[in-house]
Amino acid sequence: MRLVIVSGHSGSGKTSALNILEDVGFTCIDNLPATLLEHLIGQLNENSNHQDLNIAVGIDARNLVGDLNKIPEILKSIGRDGVDVDVIFLYAHRADLLRRYSETRRRHPLSTDTVGLKEAIKLEKEMLSPISEIADRSVDTSQLTLHQLRDLIKNTIVPRQPQHMSILFESFGFKNRVPSDSDFVFDVRCLPNPYWKAQLKNKTGEDPDVIEFLESQIEIASMLADIIGFLTRWIPQFQSNNRSYLTISIGCTGGQHRSVYLANRLHEHFSGVHPFVQVAHKELSS
Repeated sequence: MRLVIVSGHSGSGKTSALNILEDVGFTCIDNLPATLLEHLIGQLNENSNHQDLNIAVGIDARNLVGDLNKIPEILKSIGRDGVDVDVIFLYAHRADLLRRYSETRRRHPLSTDTVGLKEAIKLEKEMLSPISEIADRSVDTSQLTLHQLRDLIKNTIVPRQPQHMSILFESFGFKNRVPSDSDFVFDVRCLPNPYWKAQLKNKTGEDPDVIEFLESQIEIASMLADIIGFLTRWIPQFQSNNRSYLTISIGCTGGQHRSVYLANRLHEHFSGVHPFVQVAHKELSS
């Protein structure tokens, strides 16, 4: 049996993530009290028809006070019973959460007559810390569209098998922020920049003429070869350490040209070596 715990900040996309998992065959339960989780899995394990079941459970700050502190030990117990457990934690930066609540006019679940939105967001972060600290994967959804979130969930969570690790290559722009879920960050701002070519400025690293320009630069080829060599050496070490996910971020100034091109080339190379590899571009429109 496989169990995926989906948790995170209110407004970060937890409901969307559960809906995506349900669409691909998971049995999903939202807002399950943490103390009932072990009992649920125990009952399912007793039924031989449920041995190969994929379960996704949403657990959030609506639990009783103190129950979330029990989550780490509960999940350890479930894992000892042979269940394959993954914890996915979705979060967004406070400014983005405030904007989303303002746009949707929804009420935060921890808001009251005496607790405003900012205070509720801060309180929720503290309450969820026992889950965020043990998450197998933390996903910053601040700049993700629903389409990008769907791809991320489907390509890194759905197909994974215990003997395989999911690898994500993502491009980003340093002018925004370094993705906080990165395991490795490669800074490629030292490379020739197509932005300074008038005919390439408004294009991206996926456009043929930008690709042609970048592939004519010896520094680009050298950087790509060095990154491939480094990752080829160290990815197996992470796999042997039972890692489930590895996020490799490639950053240039704006996240439009060099990082996009290199992330695509890395995805292309390692897709031929590992079964579950995906690419995402944080600064490009979906």
